[in-house]
Amino acid sequence: MTVHHLNQLLFVCSLVLLVAVAAVRISSRSGLPSLLVYLGIGVLMGQDGIGNIHFDNAEMTQVIGYAALVVILAEGGLGTKWKEIRPALPASSVLALAGVAVSVGVTAAAAHYLVGLEWRQALIIGAVVSSTDAAAVFSVLRKIPLPARVTGTLEAESGFNDAPVVILVVSFSTIGPVEHWYVLLGEIALELAIGAAIGIAAGWLGAWGLRHVALPASGLYPIAVMAIAVTAYAAGALAHGSGFLAVYLASMVMGNAKLPHWPATRGFADGLGWLAQIGMFVLLGLLVTPHELGDDVLPALIIGLVLTMVARPLSVVVCLTPFRVPWQEQTLMSWAGLRGAVPIILATIPMVSGIEGSRRIFNIVFVLVVVYTLIQGPTLPWLARKLHLGKDAEADDLGIESAPLERLRGHLLSVAIPEGSKMHGVEVNELRLPAGAAVTLVVRDGTSFVPLPTTVLRRGDELLVVATDPVRDAAERRLRAVGHGGKLADWLGTDGADAR
Repeated sequence: MTVHHLNQLLFVCSLVLLVAVAAVRISSRSGLPSLLVYLGIGVLMGQDGIGNIHFDNAEMTQVIGYAALVVILAEGGLGTKWKEIRPALPASSVLALAGVAVSVGVTAAAAHYLVGLEWRQALIIGAVVSSTDAAAVFSVLRKIPLPARVTGTLEAESGFNDAPVVILVVSFSTIGPVEHWYVLLGEIALELAIGAAIGIAAGWLGAWGLRHVALPASGLYPIAVMAIAVTAYAAGALAHGSGFLAVYLASMVMGNAKLPHWPATRGFADGLGWLAQIGMFVLLGLLVTPHELGDDVLPALIIGLVLTMVARPLSVVVCLTPFRVPWQEQTLMSWAGLRGAVPIILATIPMVSGIEGSRRIFNIVFVLVVVYTLIQGPTLPWLARKLHLGKDAEADDLGIESAPLERLRGHLLSVAIPEGSKMHGVEVNELRLPAGAAVTLVVRDGTSFVPLPTTVLRRGDELLVVATDPVRDAAERRLRAVGHGGKLADWLGTDGADAR
């Protein structure tokens, strides 16, 4: 490749990214998940579109798709709040395992008996479309706050169910006879256990190191966090475990560990996640050949209808009824089983393995994801309102950024007081910070001053709090408690005091 060709490639890539970023505005206003916009860009650039780019490398798409999924799962794990996911963990775990089994069985039976696919192809499709996509779900529901149990269950399910689905798809796509079901169950259990152990260990060790070692530049912290997350995936995969579960759990552990420079880290991961989604969806759009989809539209609609109206609701009812989840929440979670990037990426596995009819499997999955996301996505907010599951939006939590002061054995906390915070109107001495912590500076309307004990804090203020290493966590807990409960907050904090 010459320098001229490289310049052309960079120009095209930067233009695609600019168009894709602008498309976020379109998707947010229309209520459509952004994946449809990015897929559309890829299709327009493809061989049947205005770009006329011929691309049919399924193996490259799978490799890049896996890399993008690692980044997306890492970003999702970093944003998962433990206080929301903890009560829903048993239900979401059952839904991610037993629910997948129910969904695979029902969908595969429909693909075999209603569409006429042979059993291997039917099982592959059933496994491929059984994985939900958190990014697609919450891109639609971001404007409608839901009860913590609903969001926690959906988020945990989408983080956990990728791992068993990948194992099933790889097993069904292996040339030769399909293994017995009990062998598959044993492999899934072992790989999940290995991935979970490695992910938790990597996350704990990474968080401990980042909290106790001062890096020379604040910009290195986001890079270090993502490097730890990717390392967790690689270690899990090399140990013959679930790398996807490992990266999600490692990121979730770090995301709830109050890391230094957390707002910068969160913003970096969010931007990297968007970049991964854009690149992945555009590449998937390039891989599809639109003029080949005609014969697969009806089979995709039939399989999607069974998946949406039978398989998903049945799996939700079977898995969540024992946990006494109200029918309204079960209804919403049944309809919220959006399929996004993961099924389309997984549909490339049989193509790479050389399974007969793999191109048709990819086309059916592509049509199914696009059509039913187009139907389900815009209707999710309406259904949440009809079921009376929306709730008033809560005030933003305090933005606390921590920087370790290694030589002084302390930490510098930067605290931003948002709109609606109950810290508004509280005097500095009423914060009742632990001994060893003190407010050293207040920045208000662009002006900095050293506060007095009687200085009244206001929304929009930014505080600089210095805390010694032993009381750093207690100081942050107290600040969050006052932010949620005001001057009368108990020392141990109020509800949500530990939220990030």
